[in-house]
Parts: sequence; structure tokens; C-alpha cells
Amino acid sequence: MSFVVVVGNNKEKKMASCVVTVTDTFGGEANYGWVKRYEFTPRNPKSQRSVIRQAKALANMTAVKADTYDYGDGYTVKPRGYNQIIFVDFE
Repeated sequence: MSFVVVVGNNKEKKMASCVVTVTDTFGGEANYGWVKRYEFTPRNPKSQRSVIRQAKALANMTAVKADTYDYGDGYTVKPRGYNQIIFVDFE
């Protein structure tokens, strides 16, 4: 896990990068028949909504409703009506 620490006025700010993995599913589970990977720095890393919106934009699914699951070290996004899954991992 890599962080950039900016120190100023006795305040620390940590900026994490996110790795987005988009792949197909088979039977509801990740199949990895094809994989697309992206990396970005979240605008607001403390906001789940902000991180998921940026990840969905990279996967070209901005207007798609999805179920999001938080596993602590990352998110899993399952778009409704698609045989695809999005993993968002923090580095």
C-alpha cells in the first residue's frame, strides 16, 4: 500500500491510489475471460460514493445501477443487468 504524505501546519493528508479491475462473470462469479485495468487517484478518498462514481466512469457504466459491497480494503461493484463485475482496490 503506497501513500503520499503531505505535511504542513501539523496536518497530514494521505492520498491513496485506486486500481479498478473490470471483468466478465459466469454464474455470478468473476470469470476473468477478459480483463480491463485502470488506475486513478480519488478526488475524495473518504467518500465511497465519489470513489465508486470515478470507477464506474472508467468502466463506462456511469448511468448503470449497481450493488456495491465494501470489504474494508476495497469495493466490489456488481452492475445490474450486466455480466460484468468491477473491483476497486486501494494501494
